[in-house]
Amino acid sequence: MSSESRITELTRRRIIDRLTLGSANWAGRLDEDAFLARIYDLDSMESGDPRFDTARGDIWQHRVLNPYDWPDDWIFQDQRFGLQQGGPDETFLKFLSEMLHPVVRSDRDEVEQLRAEFNEALAPDGYEIVQSGSISGHPLYEGRSRSSFHGTLPQLRLEQRPLLTDHRVLQEHLTRIRDGVDKDPAAAIASCKELAESLCKIILDRSRVEYPAHDDVPQLYRKVSELLALKAESVPASAKGSETAQKILRTLSTTVQCLAELRNQLGLGHGRTTSSPALARHARLALNSTVTITEFLLDTWQERVDKGTIKIAS
Repeated sequence: MSSESRITELTRRRIIDRLTLGSANWAGRLDEDAFLARIYDLDSMESGDPRFDTARGDIWQHRVLNPYDWPDDWIFQDQRFGLQQGGPDETFLKFLSEMLHPVVRSDRDEVEQLRAEFNEALAPDGYEIVQSGSISGHPLYEGRSRSSFHGTLPQLRLEQRPLLTDHRVLQEHLTRIRDGVDKDPAAAIASCKELAESLCKIILDRSRVEYPAHDDVPQLYRKVSELLALKAESVPASAKGSETAQKILRTLSTTVQCLAELRNQLGLGHGRTTSSPALARHARLALNSTVTITEFLLDTWQERVDKGTIKIAS
């Protein structure tokens, strides 16, 4: 990342206000000096208190021994730490990423909520917080430049979808897509197909619609489109814009078919005997198509359930 600061004062203030006014302590379950030591060399930073030689000493004195000496948001005002406007983007992103570290926070729902809020604020400035690895089964995060319209990891906010009683399987597909877009495009394309297939099965299962175990993605999507009344023929000819709506629905069905074909031609599977020619741009094309399909199906499913036209299993 460039040393030039792209994260604006407005973005920083939006995130800082969220942390200051919300219930999320920026240091999590660590003492503040222990948290900051993960990011800064506190022993080489000068103290703001003449009684101490380094920043570690005055932080310990005023925030650990006497936690009310300084306000809870002191870190965002202290210029030594570079979190204000003009400070390095890398420092600000590192600070946010460390807030999500499993040593700092153990509640995965809280971590995902914070990350979603951070990413929503950072998106206009071209950054996002993404998973960089894992430790003992828990994700680790880092700040990166967004590499596409949807970002490296699309923010479908699956955890906020009430119809998804367990969103983790879809989130796992999203994580694999993120990990593979640049490093393993073929794997990312395969995961796009898997995500679409999993979502179709979830919708059908929760609606008690049976389907053969060998059905492929296009076949599953056709059953979902019938359930949700998404077939082009479902749009009344008298409806305003019906011809255009029918074209869009046919295009959506074609997109699902093409996604399956792209996986067969460029992705993993079917015992390839040659390396895949897939490039990152192919993976992003599959990703963006999958995001469009997923959002549309989830939104339509929710609307049909809310109106009572579809019943779901409890």
